[in-house]
Amino acid sequence: MSGTFRSRLLGGETLIGTMVTLPTAATAEILADAGFDWLFIDGEHSPLEPPEILSILQAVGDRIACVVRVPAADEVQIKKVLDLGASGIIVPQVNTADQAADVVRFSRYAPLGQRGVGLARAHGYGARFREYLDAANETVAVIVQAEHRTAVENIDSIVRVEGVDAIQLGPYDLSASLGKMGMIDDPEVTSAIEKITVACQSVGMPMGHFGITSGAVKPYMEKGYTLLTIGVDTLFLSASAKRVLAELR
Repeated sequence: MSGTFRSRLLGGETLIGTMVTLPTAATAEILADAGFDWLFIDGEHSPLEPPEILSILQAVGDRIACVVRVPAADEVQIKKVLDLGASGIIVPQVNTADQAADVVRFSRYAPLGQRGVGLARAHGYGARFREYLDAANETVAVIVQAEHRTAVENIDSIVRVEGVDAIQLGPYDLSASLGKMGMIDDPEVTSAIEKITVACQSVGMPMGHFGITSGAVKPYMEKGYTLLTIGVDTLFLSASAKRVLAELR
């Protein structure tokens, strides 16, 4: 497991990534060359579908860890993404320990789970079938999102589910579930985030956070969050274009 994204995550390394939402492999190639540790491929809120995700993985999957957020805690979605060769998955709206256990089961081959066995890109289209099967349970990262008040209520049991490698904080959805849409600095929201943080720290669970700016991410780095996502491809493009235009006008 040495040197893989999962081993680095479990080893407590600070891993800085950025979010890919545009359905073009070129975007991922540009960001891969920027020096990030990993790419957060968003298959939940972006137009990315399996064919576009496949193109991205073919372009940069051998150069940088690509972790795909699937649309839901769904066995078929998880199986498809992993068969494409993703370094790991991020699963949204995991609110109970039973849901987290399902995610792990869908992501691991027997005897640790029930991931379906097929021939796909991850297996070298069959040429590296046995090699992949022997390594996948150790190398594929399983990350679940805590982003609902129910997840906060159950966080102490979620973080103890065997096979969950990290908890990704979802502050905006969390704020919405608390009736405080977008008010991530509201005391009720910050209290919920603190409960998640403490629960993770109590068992040594790696924690993830997404922020648009470095200023939004740094406070979480100081709290011990090591799986960090900074910025989005679309916003990088927009901000750079606006800055150059402003300089000329």
